[in-house]
Amino acid sequence: MLSFVLRFMKKIELEVFALSHSITQTHSYAVVLGEVNGLRRLPIVIGAFEAQAIAVALEKMTPSRPLTHDLMKNFMLAFSIDLHEIIISDLQEGIFFSKLICSSENETIEIDSRTSDAIALAVRFGCPIYTYEHILNAAGIVMDDKGKITPTADQEPTTTDAGGDDDTEDLKRMSVEELNRLLEEVLENEDYIKAIAIRDELNNRKKKK
Repeated sequence: MLSFVLRFMKKIELEVFALSHSITQTHSYAVVLGEVNGLRRLPIVIGAFEAQAIAVALEKMTPSRPLTHDLMKNFMLAFSIDLHEIIISDLQEGIFFSKLICSSENETIEIDSRTSDAIALAVRFGCPIYTYEHILNAAGIVMDDKGKITPTADQEPTTTDAGGDDDTEDLKRMSVEELNRLLEEVLENEDYIKAIAIRDELNNRKKKK
């Protein structure tokens, strides 16, 4: 019944806006989804494995060993199953629930999925990510053009102090040669999120020349 009702609700398209260490939970990460043509953001706390899986696909990196989500994509394509879209369909007690909208030659089906896995697959297939207004109102934030964050309509105002990013400051103090050596090390250890931060720092250095 719920699935039937959701089909007639207006979907809001999102895109991956950022991927970073979680401010609220240690040893976790946050993927931030941004409203397409809008200012609202939907932060979702995910595990390290899922963060790596999303980072690899976003940066079009080639891991030394195939990752689970790449295997799943290859499996689906081998059997002519396409992923059309993912929908972040529900939010219960702080946990997001998602659906994969897949189709074969004969039918289109919905498959329940963890949201982190759904996003990792969406990035690989290049398919759209959607959610609904009530979810953005309950868990979203609004970022204005000055970078100031405010809660959405249904949330109580909260203050988040992210503090300094020690890793970023450490990278800024390193030479280009040291950064390149570190990049080789983290790629060998499959720490793709760290690799993105190092590449960003190297690119910033090139722009300043």
